[in-house]
Amino acid sequence: MIHLFKKRLSLAITLVLLVFGVLVATFVTIIIIFLLLSSLGLTTFSEPQNQTANPESPIRSLFNIFIICILIGTTITAFLSKKALNPIRRVIASIHQVAAGNFNVKVDIKGIGELEELSESFNKMTQELASIETLRSDFINNFSHEFKTPIISIRGFAKLLQDNNLTEEERTEYLNIIVTESERLSALSSNILMLAKYENLEIIVDQSSFRLDEQIRKTIILMELKWSAKHLNINIDLEKVTFFGNEELTQQIWINLLDNAIKFSDPDSSITINLEKIENEIRFTIQDEGMGMNEETKSHIFDKFFQGNTSHASTGNGLGLPLVKRIVDLCRGKIQVQSELGNGSLFTILLYSKMEEH
Repeated sequence: MIHLFKKRLSLAITLVLLVFGVLVATFVTIIIIFLLLSSLGLTTFSEPQNQTANPESPIRSLFNIFIICILIGTTITAFLSKKALNPIRRVIASIHQVAAGNFNVKVDIKGIGELEELSESFNKMTQELASIETLRSDFINNFSHEFKTPIISIRGFAKLLQDNNLTEEERTEYLNIIVTESERLSALSSNILMLAKYENLEIIVDQSSFRLDEQIRKTIILMELKWSAKHLNINIDLEKVTFFGNEELTQQIWINLLDNAIKFSDPDSSITINLEKIENEIRFTIQDEGMGMNEETKSHIFDKFFQGNTSHASTGNGLGLPLVKRIVDLCRGKIQVQSELGNGSLFTILLYSKMEEH
């Protein structure tokens, strides 16, 4: 019995109990008033001896009782409802604080089932908003740095090129730096635009059948300058796999995953890439021998603008893996990651082949 009363009450039951309490309190109050009036001789519960003397007396008495009930009930309801609505007022006040930008506010309501659930959901929401705000602030700082650094480099070396006394080697070196920084700026802009585009995309159009293994080989060749600059050994084992989907969209998966593996690989290490098909499941894996990730980093790598290792902030912008995750979701696939500090990372993409509709 004690355990039963410790359970959370629903809002409906609470309101029923409130109304019932008001009725009982009103009834008891009226009884007390009539008992006091009767003891003072101001009223009586007995029938009048002469019914014709004052025929309106019973009606008038009922009317008076009705008025007294309304006044007493309204007073008791106003008193009790003020206390009953306090939890909702607290939630409203907290919502105003969130609207003002305070995401650290918490609500703790116990006893009423729906309101307790509301407070738990509210606290989860503010926690997520606080996390997003932190990521947004980090992104603004990183993003401004990402854009400002190449622009300053381009401007600086462009001014140096105005010097007529430069040697041909110096001029070539400065031009190469300008080209590299321009490409870096272009890649950053492209990633932002693509992520914004695919976030609002729900249906994949322009689908056709194409060879995934050939597409992955072309991606590896496309990024040869990056992995050869770090003297990386690329080990590939690609089965012949045909996939029905958007070719341009799918290629972004391999480009970003390979770029991520190259970025976090140690020089003279290896990257292993596999592609296989088991029944209707297509499995792609890419494994590097880099520094790996801890559990905290793994839980946020698909969050926009997150960079687990700030020492690589100059070569990344925290948009590649969120872009991969979004594309894989659009393809109705799955992405998994296994990683430990010091033991590299393994990314697995699972896609499901489907027949082309005629």
